[in-house]
Amino acid sequence: MSVDNPILALTRQRQLLQVEYEHEREEFRRLTQAMGIGRKVKRGDCWWPIGVGRNYYNSLNQLVVEITRDDDTDIEHNFEYGRVVTLFGVTATGDIHYLDFTATVSYAEAHRMVLIMPHTAAISALMALERPGVQLSFDETTYRLMFEALERVSKARDNRLAQLRDIFYLRQPAAKFTFAPMRFPWLNTTQEHAVNEVLRAKDVAIVHGPPGTGKTTTLVEAIYETLRRETQVLVCAQSNMAVDWISERLMDRGVDVLRVGNPTRVNDKMLGQTYERRFEAHPDYPQLWSIRKTMRELRAHHRSTEAYHQKMDRLRSRATELELRINHDLFAQARVIACTLAGTASRVLDGMKFATLFIDEAAQALEAACWIAIAKAGRVIFAGDHCQLPPTIKSIEALQGGLGTTLMERIATAKPQVVTLLQVQYRMNEAIMRFSSDWFYGGQVQSAPQVKYR
Repeated sequence: MSVDNPILALTRQRQLLQVEYEHEREEFRRLTQAMGIGRKVKRGDCWWPIGVGRNYYNSLNQLVVEITRDDDTDIEHNFEYGRVVTLFGVTATGDIHYLDFTATVSYAEAHRMVLIMPHTAAISALMALERPGVQLSFDETTYRLMFEALERVSKARDNRLAQLRDIFYLRQPAAKFTFAPMRFPWLNTTQEHAVNEVLRAKDVAIVHGPPGTGKTTTLVEAIYETLRRETQVLVCAQSNMAVDWISERLMDRGVDVLRVGNPTRVNDKMLGQTYERRFEAHPDYPQLWSIRKTMRELRAHHRSTEAYHQKMDRLRSRATELELRINHDLFAQARVIACTLAGTASRVLDGMKFATLFIDEAAQALEAACWIAIAKAGRVIFAGDHCQLPPTIKSIEALQGGLGTTLMERIATAKPQVVTLLQVQYRMNEAIMRFSSDWFYGGQVQSAPQVKYR
């Protein structure tokens, strides 16, 4: 739907997001107070008791601590990279004592986690707890990033972000290149058309992929072909799991992927592509680690003398030089930078711009989250299906106000000419598929011959 004033529409988005934020924060506080530890454990939101292992500085110079669980190991947990957690202890009398800081999950396996701690005193406080535990905390960070993104796009003037905002919201046509279609014999007709539309798009394109139509296959091909024309692209999704899935498919095509953040799919192939693992595998990293270690030792025993400050300045300058060199090498080598939408705000991506941003599962992402990443892009390719499940909105007021309407859906409605619907599905018998095709997709989706009567 087009609007007359995108700034007013974005202001409304911010108001609705504020309603959702306040509702979710209050709901979290209420549930935290009302729900016992045992129930939180069974929901996968808590580990208790935990074992506290070694602490150290990781390759990104973050103070981290390892924790493990030995009880309730059959319960699948909800901890993953980037989630904010609270630590607590339970006394012999059953009283719960929460520490007055939060930590962040750096890495999570089935029964082991690595937490980023805010300061060295946090380690001592954790070690002092009786029967310690960890539980998910309310995520203020992602909301802060979304509020900042909405403010940034609202204030944008005379730049690419302002142009994209006006194209997405107003009746301005989305521009396209004109060239003869390229052939991809391994794709079906609508998949091939979708890839060509992505390549032609100057501003925006949407790959609308109903269930079983090969949306991921099409998106991987579009990214692969885009990389024939551009040195590097940014690939995002709302969830870590979706980022992992598209990253693995790209790696299977031989594309060099740099994964910013840690994956939920814990295997050597994915872990080897993470920024942190590649950083510590760089030839200059041992020297950087040694300099950082020396600086920490000096701080622990420092005397406020001129010689101390001069030495620290020299070490800090050398460490910065090495960090910049390693960072440059990692990003210069990678063809695809992959992360969540919120992950594009990572400090390692500061100042970076990309000609093309691909957003997978865009129909499950709040509009505000998309704008976090779009600020770094020259054009945007959305992929997903807005006829399936929308983003989870917990506030009825925010939902009724329109917060659940995604940016992808908004553009698809206002600019149907930028949308390509994938029309051949390979998953379901014709009789099963027919209802959804007729009800949601105007009868345009057909079954592939090999599954039609299966």
